Amino acid sequence: MLAINILSFSCPLLLCAMGALYSDYAGILAIFLEGLVSFSAYFMFYFTVTTGSAALGMIFTSLICVTAVVFFATIIEKLHANPFIGATAINLLFSALPSFFATLHFKNRGVLTSEAFNFSVMQTKIFTVIFSLVILSLAFLFLLKTRNGLYIRITGSDSDVLTAKGVNPVWCRIQAWGFAAFFASISGAFLCMRVSSFVPGISSGRGWMALAAVYLGKKIPVRITISVLIFCAADFFATSIQNYLPSIPTSVVLSLPYIVILLVIGLEKQN
Repeated sequence: MLAINILSFSCPLLLCAMGALYSDYAGILAIFLEGLVSFSAYFMFYFTVTTGSAALGMIFTSLICVTAVVFFATIIEKLHANPFIGATAINLLFSALPSFFATLHFKNRGVLTSEAFNFSVMQTKIFTVIFSLVILSLAFLFLLKTRNGLYIRITGSDSDVLTAKGVNPVWCRIQAWGFAAFFASISGAFLCMRVSSFVPGISSGRGWMALAAVYLGKKIPVRITISVLIFCAADFFATSIQNYLPSIPTSVVLSLPYIVILLVIGLEKQN
C-alpha cells in the first residue's frame, strides 16, 4: 500500500520530468511546466464536468495544452525571441489563466468541486501508476530508439549536424516543447483526479522540481527517476507527518520537500 501511495504520488512529477528532459535535450528548457500543470488541471476539471467523461476531459485537455504551447513556440522561433524569456512569459500566462477561466465558467476563484468530478481514491492511484508507466516507457523508447527521438536529443548540442542532414532544428525544438506540454497536461489531469477537485496552485512546485530532477539526473533516466522518488517521498511524508507529530509548524511541513531538494543539490555539488 505504501509503495502504491508513493508511486502514484510520484507519477505527476515523473511526467513533468520527462517533459523537462525532452526540452533540455532540445536546448530550450520548458520553464513553463509549473504554470501549465495548473492550467491543465483546471481544464481537466472543466472538460470532465461539461462532457461527463474523464477520458474526453483528458483528451481535450491534452489537445488544448499542446496546441497552445506549439503556437507560442512557433511565434518564439519565427521572431527569433529568447526562448528563456519566452518560456518564463508563457509560465506566467498559464499560471494566471486558471483563475480567469474559473471566474468566467464557474463564478468562483477558489476550490472547484462537482458531483460529475468524483473518483475512487484507490482506482485513481492504480490507474495513475499503470497509465504513467505506459506513457513513460513509450516516451523513453521514442527518445532513445527512433530517428525523431535522436534528432531531438542532438538538437541542443549539435544542431549543425541536423542542418547538414537537411533536418530543420527549429521543428525539433517546437516538437520538444509539444511533448513537454503533453506530459505536463497528463500530470495536471492526474493531480486534479487525485483530489476529485480543482485547487488553485495545484502544481505545488512540481514544474520546478521536474527541472531540478533533470539537472540532478544529468539526463540519465535512472538518476532522474531516483531524484523524483526522493522528492516525492519527502513530499508524501510531509503531507502525513502532522498526523503523527501535530506540533510541527505547517510552514516547516510545506517547506520539507524543498529542503530535501536543496540538500540533494548540495550533496551533488560536493560530489
